[in-house]
Amino acid sequence: MSKEVTIVRNVLEANDRLADELHNKFRVKKILCLNLMSSPGAGKTTLLERTLHDLKDEFKMAVIEGDLQTDNDAQRVAATGAQAVQINTEGGCHLDSGMVMDALKAIDTEGLDILFIENVGNLVCPAEFNVGEDYKITLLSVAEGDDKPEKYPFMFHISAAMLLNKVDLLPYVDFDMDKAQNHAKALNKDIEIFPISARTGDNMEQWYNWLRTKRAEKK
Repeated sequence: MSKEVTIVRNVLEANDRLADELHNKFRVKKILCLNLMSSPGAGKTTLLERTLHDLKDEFKMAVIEGDLQTDNDAQRVAATGAQAVQINTEGGCHLDSGMVMDALKAIDTEGLDILFIENVGNLVCPAEFNVGEDYKITLLSVAEGDDKPEKYPFMFHISAAMLLNKVDLLPYVDFDMDKAQNHAKALNKDIEIFPISARTGDNMEQWYNWLRTKRAEKK
């Protein structure tokens, strides 16, 4: 049993060392790096498509896409004109710092303002691995259930912001906005919460203002 614990610890420590290197690279180049996490289908790629389109005249942005097998999401992101690099984890449930370090070699970081890392869809494993980001962001769609913060507390505990996505579906689903927000706030009193619809564009300006503020703080 003790050997297994040591191996796990070593994996996390090795990942954290590379994460520190990445974080320093982003600090020197003044790149805001955001790690987007959610369950599958919560709307990360749709959020990125709309954000990359709407803010393309304000920021130079790029995306590292994590996926189990396909490059479907990377193709959607690349169609916006932003740089996109795909990481296929071949069944792995999360991205780690080594994967991000390799992917970063394929990105032109000169003058880059914001780097989004779209993690693999999973509400558990991605939260355990730092990838050099400035902030972790969690998406929760109203179609998933308002008890997700209570069921998966660590992800919401360590996230700087929670985007409650697909609010255009609220009339058709049994989702209590207050309950979900109260669960998240109980875990993390500082978490910022933005109810949005990436599909329709509702309330996206709140998210954009948060990006503008965090980007300005990196300069």
